[in-house]
Amino acid sequence: MIFLNSYILWLLIPMIIFLIYRHKNIVETTHIIILILLTISLSRPIFNKEVKSQEIEAKDIIIALDLSFSMNATDIFPNRYDYSKEVIKYILKNSMSDNIMLIGFTTNPLLLSPPTTDHQLIVRALNSINRDYILTRGTSLNRLFNKISDISIINKNLILITDGGEENNLESLREIITNNKINLTTLGVGTKVGTTLKKADGSLLKDYQGNLVISRVNPILKELSNSYLNSLSTPENIANKILNIINKNYKVQKILKRQSNLIELYQITLFLATILFLIIHTRAIKYFIILLSLFSTQLNASILDNIYISLAYKSYGNKDFNSSIKYLQRIDNISLESQLALANSYYKNVRFKQALDIYKSIKTRDKNIKQQIYYNMANCYTQLKKYNLAKNLYIKSLWLGEDNDSLYNLSLVIMRQTEIDALSKLLKPSSKKSTSSDGESSDDESSNNKNSSSGSGSGSKKSKNNKEDEKKILTESKESEKQPISSKVYDLINKGYINEKQPW
Repeated sequence: MIFLNSYILWLLIPMIIFLIYRHKNIVETTHIIILILLTISLSRPIFNKEVKSQEIEAKDIIIALDLSFSMNATDIFPNRYDYSKEVIKYILKNSMSDNIMLIGFTTNPLLLSPPTTDHQLIVRALNSINRDYILTRGTSLNRLFNKISDISIINKNLILITDGGEENNLESLREIITNNKINLTTLGVGTKVGTTLKKADGSLLKDYQGNLVISRVNPILKELSNSYLNSLSTPENIANKILNIINKNYKVQKILKRQSNLIELYQITLFLATILFLIIHTRAIKYFIILLSLFSTQLNASILDNIYISLAYKSYGNKDFNSSIKYLQRIDNISLESQLALANSYYKNVRFKQALDIYKSIKTRDKNIKQQIYYNMANCYTQLKKYNLAKNLYIKSLWLGEDNDSLYNLSLVIMRQTEIDALSKLLKPSSKKSTSSDGESSDDESSNNKNSSSGSGSGSKKSKNNKEDEKKILTESKESEKQPISSKVYDLINKGYINEKQPW
């Protein structure tokens, strides 16, 4: 368990000291305990679940925001900087699945947020910027583009939001953009007429010769890219235009998303503080407790279930499958996630029959999950040496989608079952008699059988030795070598082996 606002816990020190040395009566003590519980709630205790990786389709986008002093100009309402922030927030709100990086820059670029699909983190980073602490002044697009060139992403899709400063090296900027394949969309913030700039003390900014500084949008920005927008509309309209450019020109690619699920625990201490307060100050507490008891059971069960699942995942990762099974069996509200985890734990614990029972009980309409269940059940049957049942389930898995593991395992179980069938036929005793059309045995065949069984017995021994030699050849086949996938496998799949009238 960790605390997101751990600095608040310092407030507990005087409360605990007061509780130990200065408490006078039960009411005062209870009030201090309530304050302690509320302080713990404000510190936001959380239980951190295991980080999961998931492959998603998204666009890589880099947003570069100008933080220079000239962005204080008020020719764009309320000022250029606040206007730009609103545009970025609209973009973040309406491109939830995209992988976005935020960079702030003046004369030097600064990474404000790494690439992420959690856009709330970017909004927090954006709101936490205090430009009063930025000492550098001016705008360097050259350094910004060079920084972006060094970023190790395939598609460098850059949304540049700036007034352009005093940049004038158009050709060198174009060269960097072209050589590094930067896909540039520019929002020029400001007007052609421009305006004066106010300093922190309210006076107007002047140059070294005492002339007023007039900040205008730099016309060089329009020449840098074909996708150029001005700031003569509302932030929402500009954001929508940028989103149209993103959807039209930016490529979608598969990225690996890592996500950590956090379980909030503040409601537990808040609940306890509320109960204590009502006990001290109300007479209707008994009715309140009865009412809460009707709802609290499910709430507490849900919190405990999340904790058990997290502990089970941790044990599973440490290969302690017995502990993982114990935690999962304690869960009250059975879910698809917990059932899959329990079945997988049984399988890893070499308890294949229990794993099979759980896999069979899982009901889902999700095609991918269903395919995985078929594959896992087939593996269980393979471990139990029921190759025909395993073969049928591998085929069902392949019918739901392509999977190299299922295809390879299917070829192995078919090969193994073929060997077993051949060995079974070889060892099965054959009939010694041949019946004629009228149902009677032929005398010639009878005499031949007698002759073959007469003598010193060398003939029967030879037959027995031949069978043992053939059995030895079959049993000594190299199963460890990877066998080529036969055409029989593909024939079984292409027949449309699955004909489910009522799929899960």
